[in-house]
Amino acid sequence: MLSKKTKYAIHALTYLAKSSRQTPVIIREIAQEYCIPQKFLESILLELKKAGFLGSKIGKGGGYYLTKDPKKIKMAHILRMFNGPIALLPCVSLNYYESCAECVDEKQCGLHKMALEVRDAALKILLNKSLGDIVAFEELESC
Repeated sequence: MLSKKTKYAIHALTYLAKSSRQTPVIIREIAQEYCIPQKFLESILLELKKAGFLGSKIGKGGGYYLTKDPKKIKMAHILRMFNGPIALLPCVSLNYYESCAECVDEKQCGLHKMALEVRDAALKILLNKSLGDIVAFEELESC
């Protein structure tokens, strides 16, 4: 399940990607559009900036803007950044691996094998879907 923080990050990125103007967008505007607490959004945008997805401008006309093409912002990266592992179990996680305390032998564990398949299928989708796809999905819905 996606955390609120993850959903808010995706909403903010989507808003910035759909912004037709060439100027930065102020935090208040995004917060009002998606009913996100402004202080919480501020911390999310700072994390996205540190990760290199956003840039910012201070002062009059300031705000946040995308630094990458929305098609290059893969959903797997955003989910891992804010939601943690994509895998259902820590023993099949690529980036957050931990052995399961109750498992005697991962190679013989049926749950491990099933979770591995689920992880691979989800990862394949999330590595092939981008912020650009989310924007396209929303544009299709509005027609």
